[in-house]
Amino acid sequence: MAPPALRCHEVTKRFGEFVAVDRVSLEVAPGEIFALLGPNGAGKTTLIGCITGLARPTSGTIEVFGQDVVKDFRATRTAVGLVPQELNFDPFFTPIESLQIQSGLMGCEPDRARCERLLKTFALWDHREAYTRHLSGGMKRRLLVAKALVHQPKLLFLDEPTAGVDVELRKELWDEVRKLRDAGTTIVLTTHYLEEAEELADRIGVLHQGRLLVVEDRDAMMARGTPDQRLEDIFVDLIRAAGPRRGAEASP
Repeated sequence: MAPPALRCHEVTKRFGEFVAVDRVSLEVAPGEIFALLGPNGAGKTTLIGCITGLARPTSGTIEVFGQDVVKDFRATRTAVGLVPQELNFDPFFTPIESLQIQSGLMGCEPDRARCERLLKTFALWDHREAYTRHLSGGMKRRLLVAKALVHQPKLLFLDEPTAGVDVELRKELWDEVRKLRDAGTTIVLTTHYLEEAEELADRIGVLHQGRLLVVEDRDAMMARGTPDQRLEDIFVDLIRAAGPRRGAEASP
């Protein structure tokens, strides 16, 4: 039997006395879209950082396609793509240069034809020779997605991929996510636009105060509410039942 795309076992990440991720155990199957939801400060980005090598877990184990992310970090990092929450780009490179450089950083021979296909896919072709500092916010967001895909990862993390983009671009990115899943890419999505998770996810997990509250199929999650409720309503009910968010006082 093939190993899961992602397996987290009792993963904890501490920063001094602060526990950002608290004994999280989770499996994501190959080829699924998994939505990891939670309020600000829940630990989503920290957990993704531990999986992708940006941070090291304090305890617990993480495997990507059966390989340990600490012991086998070279193999696991090339299997993973990450679209970060924050925009990051070199203002003095063009989009085509950025993709070719990213290929090299991920240990691949730069493939200009693939880079050009990605620019066309994400509607950046007409701006391929422009400095990235001149791109709009939405274009920079699309470039981040293209950079994450340039080395053809088997596991893709989308951390708030549509933050600050317009409705049309959001729908276009949804279409691309579906195409990636259909082509065999496993996708972990974090978002505060809960209609994205409702629309795209096969399964949904809810993280709160560093702990994983629940993991369910989307349909089972939706069945928690009444027929007229959306995922947003169900999510709010789960979070409120679990207690106040970090830094907030409990209501009297």
